[in-house]
Amino acid sequence: MTEAHTHGAEELCAEGLSLYVRALRDGRVPAEDAESAPCLAGLGLLHPDEADPGRLRPVAPASVLNRLLRRSAERIADERRREERLETAFAPLLRLDGSRTAADSPALTVLGDKERINEAITEAMADATDELLAIQPNVSPRSVEAQAVALVRDQALLDRGGRIRTLYQHTQRHKPLVLARYEQLRGDAEARTLDEVTDRLIVVDRRVAFIPASRDRSLALEVRHPALIDYFTNVFDRLWHLAVPMHPEAVQRPSMNGISQRQRAIANLLVEGHTDAVIADRLGMNIRTARVHIAKLAATLGSESRAQLGYLIGQSGILAPPE
Repeated sequence: MTEAHTHGAEELCAEGLSLYVRALRDGRVPAEDAESAPCLAGLGLLHPDEADPGRLRPVAPASVLNRLLRRSAERIADERRREERLETAFAPLLRLDGSRTAADSPALTVLGDKERINEAITEAMADATDELLAIQPNVSPRSVEAQAVALVRDQALLDRGGRIRTLYQHTQRHKPLVLARYEQLRGDAEARTLDEVTDRLIVVDRRVAFIPASRDRSLALEVRHPALIDYFTNVFDRLWHLAVPMHPEAVQRPSMNGISQRQRAIANLLVEGHTDAVIADRLGMNIRTARVHIAKLAATLGSESRAQLGYLIGQSGILAPPE
């Protein structure tokens, strides 16, 4: 009598492994031999021989693994979609009773729509007296109304003696909406830019922060946990010291061997293996502009292919930090 198979469904016992090796060697094995190792059929490593149903043929392990991983990925995706549906369903309830996140932390609050997000930021700004730190990756022309609201509450902070520091991407520094903001603000308001910044971040008086809680930014997280606030401000301060001031005389940086600062930033992402689309997204530009810069970089370095371009970038020394 064969002992019961006690190991998990995703495990392969010694008996099953031995039988599978024999199936690979002989091309097929009798079906009754696999009764003592049902894990092989369960994993899909053996399947019936169409010419002889009484025998089993081995299936390539790579094919089986890919199929099982694909099923696992589908299950994970289903669970993630379920999580998103649950978040959407519970967001109105959380707003109604002021409940906190599932982490049961009173320092974290889910804000479920843009109106509630703006309301929470306005409330935090109304009590602010010291400082506003902000990271704005991209300013859309469609956000004119939102900018007007932000301008009023930001000016109120400046009038109370506070200061404002904002980080943008380099691609934002010439946008009329951004320039108009700093022409209108009166007080200690300063902006700087980088090739790349993090996702949107607002920190008010180093006591409350707001970050996106969903990819489409329809949800936000209000953070009041001191450790997280310290982390956000530390990240901001480090980026701030690396950034370039917004004022006109700081716009142009010297080129190196005919390679502009923008092209050096693109070169860094190219050698990391990113696609044109990812490079454009990371640097806040459209893909056509990114490809123009890549073409200019290739022409300057004398590259004839993408692979050669990566090699020439490494040899050129343009990725070394400026002295």
